[in-house]
Amino acid sequence: MEGHAYIVLGATGGIGSALVDRIHARGGKIVLGARDEERLKALGSRVDSPFRSIDAAEPADVQSLIDLCLETHGRFDGIVNSVGSILLRPAHMMKIEDFDQTVRVNLRTAFAVVQTATKALRKEGGSIVLVSTAAARTGLPNHEAIAAAKAGVQGLALSAAASYASAGIRVNVVAPGLIDTPLAASITGSEKALEASRGMHPLGRIGQPDEVASAIEWLLDPAQSFVTGQILGVDGGLGTVRSR
Repeated sequence: MEGHAYIVLGATGGIGSALVDRIHARGGKIVLGARDEERLKALGSRVDSPFRSIDAAEPADVQSLIDLCLETHGRFDGIVNSVGSILLRPAHMMKIEDFDQTVRVNLRTAFAVVQTATKALRKEGGSIVLVSTAAARTGLPNHEAIAAAKAGVQGLALSAAASYASAGIRVNVVAPGLIDTPLAASITGSEKALEASRGMHPLGRIGQPDEVASAIEWLLDPAQSFVTGQILGVDGGLGTVRSR
């Protein structure tokens, strides 16, 4: 990974910032993208990386980060979309505007990344990593909107992996369980909700941002050049295992 250049979208989030620290520690070059410019400045200063405040759902904004990566580092080897949201509400209690926003933040951003990055990676190949959720492959109550959007991310990744394999572009997904990030504060901030969440995960706990970042780092690494079209659960067994 040393000397390679990567773009991290959602860089200031819990998983994104953990990933940025990992790439930086291994000598990788990074370009940061997120909405909050002040937090971007602080993170960019810490890892000595260029950044830009963007709307990741807009392909032109994602393209501007690819251009910045090429201008700054002279190369572009991969991109991660860790932008996301959590909306836990049954369908009958949800406003259609909230559903549309969930799709925009989670699925449209993923499509914008695939659409722009594949154009830039077609000559040399590279890695695209998207973030889904364990709820996309196991039925959980009140997850209708986020499960639908993230299932779309998985379908998008599998199709793109097939479309661009001949160009040496690898497309993979990590599908976390509940992770202890600021995004999940509405759940982790309630001891009752947190205890229920721990009980849903066969390993008996929720995950940490660095555990997901480690999996993304592994998928990004050129050493995994034979890995594409995979959905890697980092979920304490939530997506596949029933311990009781």
